Amino acid sequence: MLIALLLAALPQIPFEKTVLPNGLTVIYSEDHRAPVVAVDVWYHVGAVDERKGRSGFAHLFEHLMFQGSKHLHGDERTVFATLERNGATNLNGTTNWDRTNYFETMPADRLELALWLESDRMGFLLDTVDQKKLDTQRDVVRNEKRQSIENVPYGRAEERLVQLLYPEPNPYFGYVIGSHEDLQAASLEDVKDFFRTYYAPNNASIAIVGDFETARVRPMVEKYFGPIVHGPGEPPVFAKTEPHTKEVRETLHDQVQLAKVLIGFVGPKPLENPAMTPLLRVLVGGKSSRLYHDLVYEKKIAQDVDASWDQGMQLGGVIEVTATVQAGHTPEEVEAAIGDELRRLRETQVAPDELARARRNLEASLFAQLENVGGFGGKADQLNYYEMWAHDPAAFTKDLEATLAVTPEQIQKTAQTYLRDEQRVVIHVLPQEKLGAR
Repeated sequence: MLIALLLAALPQIPFEKTVLPNGLTVIYSEDHRAPVVAVDVWYHVGAVDERKGRSGFAHLFEHLMFQGSKHLHGDERTVFATLERNGATNLNGTTNWDRTNYFETMPADRLELALWLESDRMGFLLDTVDQKKLDTQRDVVRNEKRQSIENVPYGRAEERLVQLLYPEPNPYFGYVIGSHEDLQAASLEDVKDFFRTYYAPNNASIAIVGDFETARVRPMVEKYFGPIVHGPGEPPVFAKTEPHTKEVRETLHDQVQLAKVLIGFVGPKPLENPAMTPLLRVLVGGKSSRLYHDLVYEKKIAQDVDASWDQGMQLGGVIEVTATVQAGHTPEEVEAAIGDELRRLRETQVAPDELARARRNLEASLFAQLENVGGFGGKADQLNYYEMWAHDPAAFTKDLEATLAVTPEQIQKTAQTYLRDEQRVVIHVLPQEKLGAR
């Protein structure tokens, strides 16, 4: 009865979906609570589409797409200034393993400007991409890798964890940002070929959410996006992730004050297992969660603890459990404590009240996200996610129903399937000064 009442109150995202003759999927969702509109474009391209020796191309294009297009001359400052001058918020672009997106939230009366800009860079970007722009953005991306991975505490360990979970020739090997060598070797023609293949309307979807009337906006979309030529079609992904049958371990040294433990597993594919999200909430969903209570509050052997699952990876998403070791304790202590909790999940079903607490934690997070029409996790983002992985934005509600109805038996089965010791990658990060210890 409790679950039935809970499901009856689930949030809905009403929408209309159409497909233009050139293959572009358009999702309209009216939300008249505030006079703003979110525009969110997803291209179905990411690290999974890159060939060996061509890593980082999708992320490189995330930068190039902000460098102006045929009818919007200039560079990144021009693009951002044009939108911000017209009231844009939640303005950004991101690249992950399987998709690249661009989004902005505009005052309702500036929606047409956002549609024009997104259509211009979809249809006319290559008119302005030259060697100078490529060289400039290649240097920007390489510097970003230094700043966000190589020179960030524990950054190299995060990259290494992915490499060990997805060894070559898996296309996820090497991280989304790519390698210095591949970026440096990219030619202008390589980059243009990549754009022609993947940045076409038939390989994209656009979600428009907010204070507008669909009947009035539909002609705008057809005006700006309709003339863009259908692309050649996205090549199929044949790569597979081989299962891990033996634990992999490494010890790294970094310029950090405290040691850290990283434990990774290859998890489910998108929409494959509704129990994984509540399982992780049981582990780290607030201060009463298992890992926080055990490692941070009770034993005081960790300064912090976290766990995550990347739900947007078609070859199996990264499950990562991390903990920063408290001074005076060892990575071995922390790893053992994490291992005990994972074993407990495999061997014993979670209590109903514990699962209910994890469910409430998950609900609160989701409702906070859905307060926004755009941005990370907002309504437009949710609609595009389910369009990409289920070809149906309505799968948002179906997936939420399945997730909130998960049972203790499903949690245990999921832990037994994905969180076994022989499947894991373990990295200990030690402070640099220990290199010279005797």
